[in-house]
Amino acid sequence: MLNKNSAGSQSLPRVHSFFNMIPSIMQDDLAVTILNDRDNMFSIKSQRSHGEDLIVTPFAQILASLRSVRNNLLSLTNVPASNKSRRPNQSSSASRSGNPSGAPLSQGEEAYTRLATDTIEELDWCLDQLETIQTHRSVSDMASLKFKRMLNKELSHFSESSRSGNQISEYICSTFLDKQQEFDLPSLRVEDNPELVAANAAAGQQSAGQYARSRSPRGPPMSQISGVKRPLSHTNSFTGERLPTFGVETPRENELGTLLGELDTWGIQIFSIGEFSVNRPLTCVAYTIFQSRELLTSLMIPPKTFLNFMTTLEDHYVKDNPFHNSLHAADVTQSTNVLLNTPALEGVFTPLEVGGALFAACIHDVDHPGLTNQFLVNSSSELALMYNDESVLENHHLAVAFKLLQNQGCDIFCNMQKKQRQTLRKMVIDIVLSTDMSKHMSLLADLKTMVETKKVAGSGVLLLDNYTDRIQVLENLVHCADLSNPTKPLPLYKRWVALLMEEFFLQGDKERESGMDISPMCDRHNATIEKSQVGFIDYIVHPLWETWADLVHPDAQDILDTLEENRDYYQSMIPPSPPPSGVDENPQEDRIRFQVTLEESDQENLAELEEGDESGGESTTTGTTGTTAASALGGAGGGGGAGGGVAPRTGGCQNQQQHGGM
Repeated sequence: MLNKNSAGSQSLPRVHSFFNMIPSIMQDDLAVTILNDRDNMFSIKSQRSHGEDLIVTPFAQILASLRSVRNNLLSLTNVPASNKSRRPNQSSSASRSGNPSGAPLSQGEEAYTRLATDTIEELDWCLDQLETIQTHRSVSDMASLKFKRMLNKELSHFSESSRSGNQISEYICSTFLDKQQEFDLPSLRVEDNPELVAANAAAGQQSAGQYARSRSPRGPPMSQISGVKRPLSHTNSFTGERLPTFGVETPRENELGTLLGELDTWGIQIFSIGEFSVNRPLTCVAYTIFQSRELLTSLMIPPKTFLNFMTTLEDHYVKDNPFHNSLHAADVTQSTNVLLNTPALEGVFTPLEVGGALFAACIHDVDHPGLTNQFLVNSSSELALMYNDESVLENHHLAVAFKLLQNQGCDIFCNMQKKQRQTLRKMVIDIVLSTDMSKHMSLLADLKTMVETKKVAGSGVLLLDNYTDRIQVLENLVHCADLSNPTKPLPLYKRWVALLMEEFFLQGDKERESGMDISPMCDRHNATIEKSQVGFIDYIVHPLWETWADLVHPDAQDILDTLEENRDYYQSMIPPSPPPSGVDENPQEDRIRFQVTLEESDQENLAELEEGDESGGESTTTGTTGTTAASALGGAGGGGGAGGGVAPRTGGCQNQQQHGGM
């Protein structure tokens, strides 16, 4: 998708080549059919088919191969396809098989023998892959593991290029990959651990009184949600019948109204909205969006109650945070609103789902301390203890927000039926927890697997007829909005970068003062801002946004174009690298080796996958060689639509080496 290269600067790997690196299934066009029946509300429609698509997620690869086997079997046996087939495009199956002419084949013919051999090899490949699948893992886990492996390879090379490359790789690893800690269970057994035996023996010699005096004093019980302030009714309640037009009292209402009239536009002047709203951007943005979408009516939310809650919520965003404040929440909420307006999603989600997604965007960073989850865990903070080191901040944001709903005059869902309220609460929890950046790879793998699996099915429509699929799209939508700064006009993007880096630096200052290891990208004396933004786009932002573009094609093309331009700008701003001679004198001390932590079972899977990739690499077409892993997490080439079906590769069924494993 991104084909430009900046001249005169040290070039980083381009994102668009990432998927080309993966052994994949090339698929021709399939006719796109748009369903206009009663299921229309639950489907995402593609407006046209488009070129060749790469199928890269393992489950979709298997599905596509089995479909090729079926088509070839029809040609080999000359058995007519059943009219009851659930696939809508079987009439064109011959053109997607190894028998392009569609003419009956006879035993003994060279074409017959070749097609039969290819079909057996294709089926053998599918069986090999299915035998490696662990029953306790979902199909999206297969894709997530594959993506982690590829990102690990690419970042390992990137980290070896320079000290700054190592820092960026470490930042991406620690922030966007969910690492599972593995323990050596035998070492935890007392009888196998001399140190534990000695410690227990010493403790046994201590008297009961001495033991009681040696215990650490108990801290206060964590019975309350920290960060929740006492309700301030005189500042958060509105009196009288008239409510402010845009939810806030401001002397610059006309100027504010002009800007809020562009709430459906990508890249709105959000900083000016913060200024004109007297530092109440979240309240006025949320109120205007809910009003324009008529959600206050459809969800039976009293306007005064909504404003009471929003002002209370905004008061609980930390104003001193350079980045994670109510302005960021307003920006994510407005971006979520624009993405919900995507033509491909028109009529897909109910008012309850739309309201839930927007509410989740509003609350997703409330009472953020300006510190990362990892910092809170490393410092043994009260929040980390409360939430057992798992999505610490995200759990806290949810707890604070739902606690604020209990304030008098703040329960905006008071008129909902119990079932509706429970459903909305579950949606909001799922969406906000998905904003934990360590879940990024799993989110991307889930979305990519769903899109490609539906694409292989060839229906031309991505049906969202169950909660899992629907919430998956909404989770990724809000996640995209949360990672949308690099897709905004450059002046906005640069301003957000400066604010985020200042917040990182403040954390680094705190870590330095406390004698802690300074987190990657948090040392203000050793920052590589330009290069970090290019790496951030290449490895995280672009793969996510291109997969989203694949879902809603072609609605996100302008966003991808802006992302490309911003990437090129920061690439051109990277200062020349110093000679590497001084860096490599003692690489063991200067560099931290980058490694993605995987579970033991994952390591076993990787060994099998590596063997498949090595065998597949020998016969992979030259068009996929010489490319980098960075673009593999992105969408297929030009951001193909989810509705566009896929067909077998040219020349019919290929052997298992074409896939190169999962």
